[in-house]
Amino acid sequence: MENTTSFTKSERIERLHKRNKELAQNHKRDIYVDNPEFLVYHWSGKAAAFSPATGETAADANERINLGDHNCRIDNGEPYPFVKQMPSKVSGFSYDPVNFAEDYAFFLDHSSVVIHLGELITGEFYWQLDEARYFKYPQENQDLGFKARKLGAGGMSLAHTCPDLSIGLKLGWSGLLKKIRRYKEQYKVFDNRKSYEYLCAAELVCESIIRYVQRYAVKAKELAEHESDPELKTMYATIAGNCFNLVDNPPTTFLEALQWMNFYQIAERIIGHGNGYGRMDQLLINFYREDVRKGILTKEMAREYIAELYLKYGGNYYSFGGRDQSLKDATNELSWIGVEAYDMLGGYNQLGVMWHSDIDPAFWEYACDVVGRHGCGAPTLVNYDVLRASELRSGYKEEDAWNIAYSGCQWYCSIGKEYCDQDTNSLVPLQPMFRVIEYAKDKDTLEWDDFMACFRKELDRTMDVLVDFKNNTYKWQPKVWPEIVTSLCMHGPIENGRDVTDVRAVANNYTSVNVLGVPNLCDSLFGIRELVFKQKKYSLEELDAALKNNWADNEVMRQEFLNQPKFGNDIDAVDNFTVEVCTMIRSMLEEKHNIKGFHFRPSLFQFMGHTYAGPMLGATPDGRKAEEPLAHGMNPMHGRNKGGILPTMRSFTKLNYAEYQGGSFQIELHPSFFPEGQPRGKFVSAFANHIFDRGGVQINLNVVDLATLEDAMHHPDKEEYKGIVVKVTGYSAHFVFMDRQFQEEFIKRVNYQNI
Repeated sequence: MENTTSFTKSERIERLHKRNKELAQNHKRDIYVDNPEFLVYHWSGKAAAFSPATGETAADANERINLGDHNCRIDNGEPYPFVKQMPSKVSGFSYDPVNFAEDYAFFLDHSSVVIHLGELITGEFYWQLDEARYFKYPQENQDLGFKARKLGAGGMSLAHTCPDLSIGLKLGWSGLLKKIRRYKEQYKVFDNRKSYEYLCAAELVCESIIRYVQRYAVKAKELAEHESDPELKTMYATIAGNCFNLVDNPPTTFLEALQWMNFYQIAERIIGHGNGYGRMDQLLINFYREDVRKGILTKEMAREYIAELYLKYGGNYYSFGGRDQSLKDATNELSWIGVEAYDMLGGYNQLGVMWHSDIDPAFWEYACDVVGRHGCGAPTLVNYDVLRASELRSGYKEEDAWNIAYSGCQWYCSIGKEYCDQDTNSLVPLQPMFRVIEYAKDKDTLEWDDFMACFRKELDRTMDVLVDFKNNTYKWQPKVWPEIVTSLCMHGPIENGRDVTDVRAVANNYTSVNVLGVPNLCDSLFGIRELVFKQKKYSLEELDAALKNNWADNEVMRQEFLNQPKFGNDIDAVDNFTVEVCTMIRSMLEEKHNIKGFHFRPSLFQFMGHTYAGPMLGATPDGRKAEEPLAHGMNPMHGRNKGGILPTMRSFTKLNYAEYQGGSFQIELHPSFFPEGQPRGKFVSAFANHIFDRGGVQINLNVVDLATLEDAMHHPDKEEYKGIVVKVTGYSAHFVFMDRQFQEEFIKRVNYQNI
């Protein structure tokens, strides 16, 4: 079945779409990391964020790893000059918010303002602040980071939350500035120096954003005055009018609201990559209905405007669907239009549709049909009921937990009321397991329970070091890299005179930790229990030697460990054991607390570390060789789920995902899975309903022929391959532009052709 859509792009949108594709295919939207360690531990010791693609602090081009076009900015270089002479480099650097704000304002004031032919929503950025401003934690933090990494943990804290854009849409930039000044004066009267200085910094940042918007207004006005083409003249005048209004007022129309949202994303993502932006259908529905009532907006126009916003930065994790505050279905006209806008474009995007048991069945089937037709994991399908239950279980109030949004790769959070530190912390429990094997190999009298007690002790030691590292990071975070733009649209930071990253700034501050290689860990421990302790076919000393030698000259032994029952085949013995191990990890993490007073939470997912961790960690007792990748998230290790997709799904959903902070079910369906000529929505929705009814939390669904992708890997210059987009883990990217090792891992996945 063709990836057809009934929505035709106008000539204007077609032109903007073509430009977007050219940017991606010319590596202008790529994101990099410095080294494999960053992927495995979310921390490298060199920097606190992703590797800049360009600029003064860029890593050696030969060392960097390309994740693909998973970025919001455009790496254009000239003629958009890099901002070099930052105030902190001229007058001196210090760890304080005003010093940061002065740099931010200077950076934004000197950023290029460009309006492209045919656009009505304007604004994009070409450089990030961490390329121009010193971004590194003090040595005490670095030392703790290296200690954590040695034991099997790591992480950075940056820009992984979900601001409440309704605050800014209601107040506008000028209203936000008035709010800052009002609270600033209060803290001055109270002689609260810290809060007063923070709000001075927030004032500098907000003023610079207003100047930035005004520069776009002036630029558009000049273009309109010099334009002879009537259509273009009208378009430039529209941009100018919208931007001038946004300088002084909150948005009053649907198009102005989208323009405001785009400026907010620019202003925020210059500081850091990674936030979600909430529930688009709830944010925009009143603007839409009012403009339709006035006769200045149609459904078709709204669809085009949203599509244009998507073409800016790929959607940036907006959500649709879910429930309202009374827990009724929240689907509305904008839910449909938002998904239709993606359907019109296809390809790269980071949207999510939030299922629940009462969702509008027609809308849900349509969203599933879009996933099936386009075949690249967009929109992501997530279970709102599990998201909400997970947050309530963590300790959220009912009034916060309902307004939750899918906000990133596998994570979610309460909109505007949580700084969740998501997706950027790592725990590698295989490392404590290796240490226990090493310690215990000479202890002939050791029993299985003793082995697991030792493992628990080593795992606890690793967790404690992670807690120390994260708490030291939290102590420094508001001084090193305050997220002031994010703070503008959160409930609490301005009122409390504290950055969103600071203690007591917002209501919820849980620390979430991605746990790497859980299926490998559980399969390994199960094999050790069966072959070493129960059957006593091998000793820990023999196993240790075989692992250190990557199973060389021990193929018979490797095959015995490899052929033990494996997670992913609906075998209760190993599946129940897996649930026990995951429960142990969860309960141990929940006993740990950060300095903000909140516990740690496990996420059964890891961004891309599973691809590179294999050689770093070595062979594992599940029969895996060192050169092989680890399992992706909680999905079974590549090729070990022998029985098909249904047994795999049953194993996967034996875990209670409300007890965890994410765990996406990754599926690569072969196109032959679907009957030819029949709508795919019914098949995808029936399958997704079954998973969600069993408690699954997220589905990333690609429809791909992995043999085609393998050919694309070897022949990336073929024109028919350049447009292939896949859902890699929690993000989408053009396949042929990813790092070769990512491609090789992807094509080793199971390509399901039937149930």
